[in-house]
Amino acid sequence: MPIKNGDKVKVHYTGTLAEDGKQFDSSRDRDPLEFVMGRGMLIPGFENALLGKEPGDKIRIEIAPEDAYGEMDPEKIFVVSREQVPGHIPLEPGTRLELSSDKGSMPVVISDVGPDEITLDANHELAGKKLVFDIEILDAESPDGK
Repeated sequence: MPIKNGDKVKVHYTGTLAEDGKQFDSSRDRDPLEFVMGRGMLIPGFENALLGKEPGDKIRIEIAPEDAYGEMDPEKIFVVSREQVPGHIPLEPGTRLELSSDKGSMPVVISDVGPDEITLDANHELAGKKLVFDIEILDAESPDGK
């Protein structure tokens, strides 16, 4: 039966960057990914590629940024004074931090360190990138068990 919204789906996948083929994630060395189609649990391009497919199918898809983690948003890149960063935090590009405020928390990455300022980026690390997924559909079950 072709996969449709509401089905419980189980897949193995490997995700790479279209630009250079660098692998960023894979389920191959752990349990398969299980999710319910149409609930928005995954990036839209991944789910949409599975609609109408069947268990046993192996597919390769390329997903544009707008169907994955979105384009880079310059509004999510901001500069703070070095004085605002606690002394125990390593001030190196690539360092991941969690900023907290009364509005909640936000993961950021230090993208640049200057003598007086630090640039923080709150974009998802895969924002603005085309992604390639090799997917093997292991199982799909409709809500009524068929």
